[in-house]
Amino acid sequence: MTKLISPWGIKKRFDKNATIILFNGDANEFLTSIPQRSVSLVVTSPPYNIGKEYEKRISLESYLAFHTKIIAKLHDVLRDDGNICWQVGNYIEDGELFPLDIQFYNIFKTIGFKLRNRIIWHYRHGLHASKKFSGRYETLLWFTKSDKYVFNLDPIRVPSKYPGKRHYKGEKRGEPSGNPNGKNPSDVWETIIKDWRTAFWDIPNVKANHPEKTIQPCQFPVELVERCVLALTKPRQWVLDPFAGVGSTLIAAAKNNRRTLGSEKERKYCEVAFDRLKRLKKGTLKLRSIGKPIHQPNVNEKVAKVPEEWQK
Repeated sequence: MTKLISPWGIKKRFDKNATIILFNGDANEFLTSIPQRSVSLVVTSPPYNIGKEYEKRISLESYLAFHTKIIAKLHDVLRDDGNICWQVGNYIEDGELFPLDIQFYNIFKTIGFKLRNRIIWHYRHGLHASKKFSGRYETLLWFTKSDKYVFNLDPIRVPSKYPGKRHYKGEKRGEPSGNPNGKNPSDVWETIIKDWRTAFWDIPNVKANHPEKTIQPCQFPVELVERCVLALTKPRQWVLDPFAGVGSTLIAAAKNNRRTLGSEKERKYCEVAFDRLKRLKKGTLKLRSIGKPIHQPNVNEKVAKVPEEWQK
């Protein structure tokens, strides 16, 4: 039975008998309460230090120093076969772009993590730029704590482009060369209808018309987390998000029979996350399912037509 823990004072620490833990408070404080080597997967998207309402903009050096302490604690609470997925975008100062995944790599490496994949998350909508190319991707760094780690490929395979290919030499000549369950989805993620043929995954970012949209301006899509959960954990293992926001990681984990815990310092986001988790339990939460085709506008739709003024 799912046990929801209220974020406003009923429980503020780790509870080994719980299924879902949501803590309204400082991530450092919460991480200190978690037993060492108890978490199987960390999936998070930390604040990008770009001045959103939930963060105070600080220098890049101070920002990285803060997260270095967090990452060290995550190393302590992860099992030896555990994984961490750190999803980041870019930090921009005076028009200059600093790719945060590059900034974070040496921090993870120094603490003892090993990078297994640098995954490109591509999406089609975002802010339009006028002095540079518009950004349409972010990166997901997948690190392991050791060389012994969980990786389940079968739950996330995609159909092969050429399933009829066969071995042309050797002992298996004439036999199918692929896997009947499909192929590895690669390290570029784009989930659209064609991607079940191309293995290019396009997971929509959460904008105004997304079924998961809440008050959080930089919301994490549940679909993105689900792929990490299915590939990098086993049922009933713990999945952690120290920057839980409106609970997308917790939802993805709970939906797939994993125990999950997270902390979020903004109370209003915690309230939204708690409500979403209750609706997930009731079966009334609206989610975008894995592999659902992205809407393609009809050429006859008004917004898809070239304006008459442009045709003159």
